[in-house]
Amino acid sequence: MDERQRVVDYIVDQLAAAGVEHMFGVDGANIEDVYDAAYFHSGVTAVLAKHEFSAATMADGYSRSGCGLGVVMATSGGGSLNLVPGLGESLASRVPVLALVGQPPTAMDGRGSFQDTSGRNGALDAHALFSAVSVYCRRITSADQIVAALPEAITAAWRGGPAVLLLPKDIQQALLPLRSRLSSASELPVVGDPWPIARVLRRARGPVTIIAGEQVARDDARIELERLRTLLRARVATVPDAKDVSGSPGLGCSSSLGVTGVMGHPGVADAIRGSALCLIVGTRLNVTARTGLDEALRSVAVMSLGSAAPYLACTHIRSDDLRASLGQLAMMLSGCGRPHGVRVPELVGHRELDPPGDDGDGIHYREAVSALDAVLPDDVDIVVDAGNTGAAAIHNLPVRRSGRFIVALGMGGMGYSFGAAIGMAFGRGRRVVVVAGDGSFFMHGMEVHTAWQYRLPITFVLFNNNAHAMCVTREKLYYRDIYSYNRFRASSLAAGLGAMFPGLHAVDVADSAQLRAALGSALAGDGPSVVSIECSADEIPPFAPFLAALGHSETPLTEENITHVAARA
Repeated sequence: MDERQRVVDYIVDQLAAAGVEHMFGVDGANIEDVYDAAYFHSGVTAVLAKHEFSAATMADGYSRSGCGLGVVMATSGGGSLNLVPGLGESLASRVPVLALVGQPPTAMDGRGSFQDTSGRNGALDAHALFSAVSVYCRRITSADQIVAALPEAITAAWRGGPAVLLLPKDIQQALLPLRSRLSSASELPVVGDPWPIARVLRRARGPVTIIAGEQVARDDARIELERLRTLLRARVATVPDAKDVSGSPGLGCSSSLGVTGVMGHPGVADAIRGSALCLIVGTRLNVTARTGLDEALRSVAVMSLGSAAPYLACTHIRSDDLRASLGQLAMMLSGCGRPHGVRVPELVGHRELDPPGDDGDGIHYREAVSALDAVLPDDVDIVVDAGNTGAAAIHNLPVRRSGRFIVALGMGGMGYSFGAAIGMAFGRGRRVVVVAGDGSFFMHGMEVHTAWQYRLPITFVLFNNNAHAMCVTREKLYYRDIYSYNRFRASSLAAGLGAMFPGLHAVDVADSAQLRAALGSALAGDGPSVVSIECSADEIPPFAPFLAALGHSETPLTEENITHVAARA
């Protein structure tokens, strides 16, 4: 008689065989069988989060940092719905994630069962919902379907984005014949021929500027990008959510132009204008990354290499594997094919966004970021959250030489960093530093407990300005500062967390003279730590739209980024 196994055991076995070592989620009645299967598998650790959004960002951060396919699990009903914003971020940022979503038993479909999402007889339709935030979605209605659906979902996710399997509880428990390995999917990644780009580069006369994006990290193509940069003697700029892909750890590197877009460095536009060619690698260059560059990009030849075409007119070569395509391009430009007309560009001075000074109480953003930069070792990973805090860190905090720098700007969901850091810490086994504001903390900061529970090496640096500070800035700039919905009653975040979680290293800092020592002490321990920095909600961050509204920026804004408001007189 053939050996048989539950569908959930099959799923966990096959994911482990595919290299998955961690699965993230929140337990519940209709996903507990997957947790059960993971418990009895020696190669997989099931991690319990406090909220499904954070579980999704754990999987996203795990995948985005190069640790393998991120897997998230959630039960039915409200638990599954909590996944939507996290999967939306993975979809917008093209991050490979597999979501295993529990459903009530199929016999109860359309019969008024608790948390029915079958789409039958007036029930919410989970398939329609998750299809909108995924690159692949399938509801499994018989045990044998999982054999084809699981490899299909994994293949779809690796093309860039979340894949969702909807798993009714009776199907999870159903039996199927024991299989030794994952069925292989037939579809191969598209590796476009970069010859049209090579031909143009061979004829180029003048400097070359490269804008590198997040797909370089996803495809682990940093070495290939650096080889191409060397052959072309090019300058490299990065989009905000790919700050660490260029091989340029800091602005002292002669090839680094800094970051593009609304939180970026104005010198990037100067470099593009003086180029013979701008090569876009692995990014669609959305408005957040493109602000201030449209005029410069229209003035030069632009070519693109990546899995999806940019949001501007250019010659685009599709490649789902930049490691392969950049390697081919470098070979075409080596030896007798070396381009002789490219040259080291004229000096492009480094320019930064120039926010006005602030005389409010607390430690200034730039001062806090400088203190953090001074104490961070080369091998830490950094995760930055949204808001004024994120703008300050993206603009001013250099990447670490051997660490990752992650920021999620696909949807810009606040609170992403807390879960993502946990996923990275499990996957990479090194210290992770979170840079987030108190607004982000109040949304999903209780995942600090998850870091504390698992004794993870994560330092949470919280900029506590007692506000949704970016919204406060908008109220000041666009609504004449006559009211505010976005200021909070003052709180001591570190003191509160220290009281809640005995033994957690947590300190509030209001004096800039004490900041560097406090950060250094927090980084020195083995487990999690918290430093809450008291700062002002009235300080303007390095964010181009705000500076343009104040007349402090030379950066021209694209139409999509110009905010028209009609405040009541």
